[in-house]
Amino acid sequence: MASQQGSFISVGDVRTHYHDAGSGPPVVLLHGSGPGVSAWENWGGVIPRLADGYRVLAPDMAGFGLTETPAGQALDIKLWVAQLTGFLDALDVGPAVLVGNSFGGGLSLATTFRDPARVRGLILMGTPFGRFEQTAALQQGTGYTPSLENMRDVLSKFPHDPAIITDEMVRTRYEMSLRHPDNAALRALMSDKPADGQPVIVRGAPFERLATITQPTLMLHGREDIVIPMQVAVDAARHIPDSELHLFGQCGHWVQLERPDAFVLLARDFLARRVGEGVIA
Repeated sequence: MASQQGSFISVGDVRTHYHDAGSGPPVVLLHGSGPGVSAWENWGGVIPRLADGYRVLAPDMAGFGLTETPAGQALDIKLWVAQLTGFLDALDVGPAVLVGNSFGGGLSLATTFRDPARVRGLILMGTPFGRFEQTAALQQGTGYTPSLENMRDVLSKFPHDPAIITDEMVRTRYEMSLRHPDNAALRALMSDKPADGQPVIVRGAPFERLATITQPTLMLHGREDIVIPMQVAVDAARHIPDSELHLFGQCGHWVQLERPDAFVLLARDFLARRVGEGVIA
């Protein structure tokens, strides 16, 4: 795999674009939100490193990347969960480890709550949990209008060190954003600002539901994340019974891009300890 062009498969009314590499126990990588995001942009650098020993699948969810929004359907978590479960069924993928970045983490949790037998384990990064005040960085993307300058400005809020944002990343994500100029998927995830001027409250997976998760869960979060504050992950880790949390200093919202070596090391260690031959130990 050397480019963001992968394969397509029909999942109901959603012609879903995805990447598929390696063989072994299935690991599904779920991208975040934001203008111009795609599975390849989030995961292209680590897919080959995880595919040595695992079957790695990375779909573009409806309204993101090379997957279009199905005509006449509203984008919401129910649609995305149905798309993900239908995608796994279409490829005859049994219970898998779900690896979710930000929005992908929320989708991983929603899928786990709906159909826990599908999920062997969870790796969650920069994921919204509980209730917290929406950050300016989280809200910013909804106002994006396509241009290279605006894309660079949006992307600068994600990492702690913006030096990782290359001209190629800006160009690629800008070009991808032109496929979804209305930014409908991101706007579907965001609440409107209250008329009285009070702060917007983000509602992630409720803590009482986190307490029902039986799957082993690895949580990774950047200490300097200004999109989803670190404390959100700390609080959530106290509620997921079988969880471990790793915090990264000098790191923002993109652990897998900012600390790729550590991400791969921790993910592979977790998979080896908790997945083994495809059965959670």
